Amino acid sequence: MKIAKEFRWEMGHRLQCHKGKCHNLHGHSYKLIVEFSGEINNEGMVLDYFDVKDIVGPLVEELDHTIIISDQDSELIDAIQKLKSAHVIVNFESTAENLCKYFLKKISEKKLADNVTKIKVRVCETENTYAEDEICLNRN
Repeated sequence: MKIAKEFRWEMGHRLQCHKGKCHNLHGHSYKLIVEFSGEINNEGMVLDYFDVKDIVGPLVEELDHTIIISDQDSELIDAIQKLKSAHVIVNFESTAENLCKYFLKKISEKKLADNVTKIKVRVCETENTYAEDEICLNRN
């Protein structure tokens, strides 16, 4: 069985090494879809949607209305800090693929119910583009 919940947030970024338009500071209306797979528990659920919100919500809130910056982009870090703008510094380029890996890692590190066996994450950067990845949890 599989359940899913959708989250949305606004965030600015740039891809420092990109040779096209994405080198410029810009933003997106992001969408994150998180799926949890597993057996239905005694309460008739894979996972309670309130628990999903508690697990994923803070991760999204941390990024909402911020500028996400690679720790290698010292030029942008300096500028954003001078402006005192909300920002999050990460150790990766903020591509949809890397954001997908970031969310998947953070969610899989949370304490999840024992019946949850797989997590799938989809990060939509625009309404036409997304990156997706999944992880099977070792429940031995």
